[in-house]
Amino acid sequence: MVELTERAAAEVKTIIQDQKLDPDTTFLRVGVKGGGCSGFSYTLDLTENRSDNDEEWDLHGVKVICDPKSHIYLDSTSVDFKDEVMGRGFVFNNPNASHTCGCGSSFSA
Repeated sequence: MVELTERAAAEVKTIIQDQKLDPDTTFLRVGVKGGGCSGFSYTLDLTENRSDNDEEWDLHGVKVICDPKSHIYLDSTSVDFKDEVMGRGFVFNNPNASHTCGCGSSFSA
């Protein structure tokens, strides 16, 4: 399972509202793709499209989905949201990563 902190869920809800998306039909897709400094990059996307193969969780009122291939790399990963002086954005804490780059947006497994 992928975890979403309450702070991250609140930010996703704000984005959904700001973009005038329907919260009942909008999913937060969490995934990985090849590339980045360390081999894989994290992806986050708001979508209304869900595959029958997607894993799905309701986390703090946000519908989160993840495709099976990404879930292999993201199982037990926590997505948080930071709003600090040095930066603002979503942060992944991935226990499956054997190496994470300095920017925190890519990893190797």
